[in-house]
Amino acid sequence: MTLEAVFAADGALARAIPGYRLRPQQVEMAQRIAEAIRKHGVLVAEAGTGTGKTFAYLVPALLAGGKAIVSTGTKTLQDQLFQRDLPTVRDALKAPATIALLKGRANYVCHYHLERAREAGRFLSREEAGHILAIARFAKTTTTGDKAECAAVPEDSGAWAAATSTRDNCLGQECPNAKECFVMAARREAQAADVVVVNHHLFFADVMLRDTGVAELLPACNTVIFDEAHQLPETASLFFGESVSTAQLVELARDARLEGLAAAKDFLDLPEGARLLEKAARDLRLAVPGENARYSAAQLPPAFLEALDKAAAELAHFGALLESQAGRSEGLENCWRRSQELALVLKRWRDVEEPGLVRWAEVFSQALSLNATPLVIADIFKKQMEGHPRAWIFTSATLAVESDFSHYCNELGLNGGENPADTGCWGSPFDYPNQALLYAPQAMPDPNSREYNEAVVEAAWPLIHASRGRAFVLCTSLRAMRRIHELLKARFEAEGFDHPLLLQGEGSKSELLARFRRLGNAVLVASQSFWEGVDVRGEALSLVIIDKLPFAPPDDPVLAARIEHMKREGRNAFMEYQLPRAVISVKQGAGRLIRDESDRGVLMICDPRLIAKPYGKRVWRSLPPMRRTREEDEAVAFFDTAEAGDALA
Repeated sequence: MTLEAVFAADGALARAIPGYRLRPQQVEMAQRIAEAIRKHGVLVAEAGTGTGKTFAYLVPALLAGGKAIVSTGTKTLQDQLFQRDLPTVRDALKAPATIALLKGRANYVCHYHLERAREAGRFLSREEAGHILAIARFAKTTTTGDKAECAAVPEDSGAWAAATSTRDNCLGQECPNAKECFVMAARREAQAADVVVVNHHLFFADVMLRDTGVAELLPACNTVIFDEAHQLPETASLFFGESVSTAQLVELARDARLEGLAAAKDFLDLPEGARLLEKAARDLRLAVPGENARYSAAQLPPAFLEALDKAAAELAHFGALLESQAGRSEGLENCWRRSQELALVLKRWRDVEEPGLVRWAEVFSQALSLNATPLVIADIFKKQMEGHPRAWIFTSATLAVESDFSHYCNELGLNGGENPADTGCWGSPFDYPNQALLYAPQAMPDPNSREYNEAVVEAAWPLIHASRGRAFVLCTSLRAMRRIHELLKARFEAEGFDHPLLLQGEGSKSELLARFRRLGNAVLVASQSFWEGVDVRGEALSLVIIDKLPFAPPDDPVLAARIEHMKREGRNAFMEYQLPRAVISVKQGAGRLIRDESDRGVLMICDPRLIAKPYGKRVWRSLPPMRRTREEDEAVAFFDTAEAGDALA
């Protein structure tokens, strides 16, 4: 069966999918992917919203045969591919391919840790205790052990941490429950399957750490496809570096305490050692002020170094206690090994300064992580692609800046070597000039001025009113998000504007999205997590407001170190690195607006730099070809014409 026959207006896909329409962009993209698979080449492919890129890579991958790994940026797309898209294409092609879904081990119930948790019976709340019992019932009936299938227990319940394993505390083949292990079963299924769906975090964690799983799948694999590939540089940096967190120390203390109760009840020094290690970990977190903040190693206060030394000393003491008991159970031996590994990483972070690594700390509300991140990942990534000849496909709706892929390819090292990347860019089939309007308001103050958030709300209000809610307000920081929400709330009340006003954090992302869709006339004020991977079709979302161009804060320790590194090489860090990243983020945010050929809406970018700065052109020229205006009346009138069009339809 040829590609043309599959994608034809009366072809295999048309017969299998109601409402299927031939899209030239989709066919061209599929042809280029088929060619890359045939030649074991590298292809970087940008496909605008509505192109149908999922089918454009699944069809050639299935027709080519052999083994393929498809890696996604989000679990949502991972589940969609496995449950819907792959079966649809496979059935349409009548292909004999087998498919498997492989997630990180924290997604699968662990019989061993579940039993330990039930025996200990110590939970923070009655609700968590109830959740553990529900998970135990689920474990007896499920065939996969995937927590996404356990509807009785919320995904964010603390009980899951006690009922699943981590790479640190998994006993592997030494586990008494190894034969019935859900993780091992999922991996065996993946080994046997023709197409395996994973996510980027799992791909890099397994390949870099040489954990079993993806690392075992790669040798037999003919094709690797990265969807949502714009996330790869960030994810790869995370895994090509090294990190250790206070949460890992607390988990070690917790696990060792549970193992001690089961196998060394008479050794009373162990629970006391666990208590002291937990206290040292919490004191280390408290030694750094604030939360949701990042600091370079040089910015950390003197109290932090004292607390770090104390935590290292307690970890060494605890490791000695564990060593004395390690022979009494597989679990205690595993805890002892973990204590040694954590001590080594802590020591390296404290004592080793490498020119190519930036050392930094990130503070969360309950934990602190210490990270060593490579400034350049191109060479490391290129090394992962060498060896066995196979095709590598990178695709997303947002990879290029004005159709130029050099930023992305340079970051991942895809330009040089024996097999340089081919690139392709396919625009959306949607009618953007008629469906969408880009509005840049006039007379906006400097984005760094104190009154900027007030000016955003003032400029946005006429459009929010005209669109009758139905809006996303996407902010570049949590502080701006909270302030803009506060100002809008006051405005809604003062004007008697009776529309729901939602705020990121008031529920989980999926709950908020479900509410937004159901209400149909709400305004959602959100930050980074709603800029991408969000699909609201139809009238419920008719206005997307972006407060500022999303440049990463220059005081971010990793960014600051990368800028300094590029300056030393005589390069322009702003034009080569900061601007392209901001452009890709804007494209992601803008992509929330038009999700369907019948959608209509206004994209409002408030930042005056879009017009006032020479680089602003690179931003708006990278967006889909919408009509543009600076006139408020024209932007408001867009909604009036949309209403008139709806009335005539």
